[in-house]
Amino acid sequence: MNRSYRTSAHETDTAVELNPVFSRPGESTIFPRFTLPAGESLPSTAYQIVHDEAMLDGNSRLNLATFVGTWMEPEASRLYAETFDKNMIDKDEYPQTALIETRCWRMLADLWNAPDAEKAVGTSTIGSSEACMLGGLALKRRWQHARRAAGLPADTPNLVLSSAVQVCWEKFCNYWDVEARYVPISQEHPVLDGHDLDKYVDENTIGVVAIMGVTYTGAYEPVAAIAAALDEIQAQRGFDVPIHVDGASGGMVAPFLQPETSWDFRLPRVASINTSGHKYGLVYPGLGWIVWRDEDALPADLVFHVSYLGGDMSSFALNFSRPGAQVLLQYYLFLRLGFEGYRSVQATSRDVALYLSAEIGALEPFTLLSEGADIPVFAWRLTEGYTDKWNLHHLSERLRMNGWLVPAYPLPASLSEVTVQRIVVRNGFTRDLASSFLTDLKKEVAYLDSLLAPMPADGQTPAFHH
Repeated sequence: MNRSYRTSAHETDTAVELNPVFSRPGESTIFPRFTLPAGESLPSTAYQIVHDEAMLDGNSRLNLATFVGTWMEPEASRLYAETFDKNMIDKDEYPQTALIETRCWRMLADLWNAPDAEKAVGTSTIGSSEACMLGGLALKRRWQHARRAAGLPADTPNLVLSSAVQVCWEKFCNYWDVEARYVPISQEHPVLDGHDLDKYVDENTIGVVAIMGVTYTGAYEPVAAIAAALDEIQAQRGFDVPIHVDGASGGMVAPFLQPETSWDFRLPRVASINTSGHKYGLVYPGLGWIVWRDEDALPADLVFHVSYLGGDMSSFALNFSRPGAQVLLQYYLFLRLGFEGYRSVQATSRDVALYLSAEIGALEPFTLLSEGADIPVFAWRLTEGYTDKWNLHHLSERLRMNGWLVPAYPLPASLSEVTVQRIVVRNGFTRDLASSFLTDLKKEVAYLDSLLAPMPADGQTPAFHH
């Protein structure tokens, strides 16, 4: 079947036309949109065309939908430009970058309280999606080895997750033939908390995923409570089920803002943890990290070994060639900020989130689902029965007219009748910007409240997809 995917609603099938002021003698002023041009153009011409096309994108600093970092210091940008050419997979040509990668995940193993950081195993990835894939693969392979060693079939693995899980886990289960067992969230149990876990776990369960910072609301799942429920299941039924912690966001927040919370390798059942360097790790996209407790948690047959400078460098990745510059940027930030610097940055973001959520929660139309006290992310819904003239999709459209991107989307299947909006506070979103946003939010709410008839049912912005 022939499928056509449009990247933008205003994309046309016509050619790209060059503004005459940028044209040079003998140079084409019309470029085909979907085929290679017949000839060359000057670097300055090609630059200007791409530059002008990119201007149609939104302002990343006003994008309150994304978790991904949009600002770094000038020194980081200079370092980035100096290291664009480094290929992370080529550890023989770039041995120092490889060593710095090891330093980074060793720092993370220590930050996440690995019992023996020297025995931990880790790697950088393109992002948390790849890191989650690697964590899931390790769980599956470890389960398969144990089943086969016991003379049992190993062809029907399942993974237990919250119904509010990020889409990368749905991809993992789809791509690697693992049954996804979703524990539905509810008003009483808004996150996976160990409730009724015994109904989903059996001898074919390769692991349970716990989320430190649920995408929909920003709330932490109580990893210690999940571990306690699995301890009870093992005591009663004999199933020893490991936990993978998806700390895409919270893995770089909880150690600094909630150090007393036990969610990491302090819990013996936690086998692996991932995080996004390009989220609250504060690096430009795309960079992720994953660390396993020890070599036993990462089956050796998944690891490839690459020799360089007479040594032995292990490699576990889905990608081959990938940028090394972001790894150096992460090391720059570890040196630049240290523990206290990260604590200060994350605390500032949390303070802005709490300020915003308190102000929005005080507005009559809205009911908060979370406040931003875990990761600096919070969500709200339209108070039931408040109005029949407009909904959060309409408010999202009105905010977009002011430059703000604030998604409106339904909660997972078990609560899909509830539509919410969510704000992600990132480094660089200041209290002044938050005040400007509040002014625009109140203005647009007042406009929608002034309507004498309902907004049209059609023509709404499509639901936001994570």
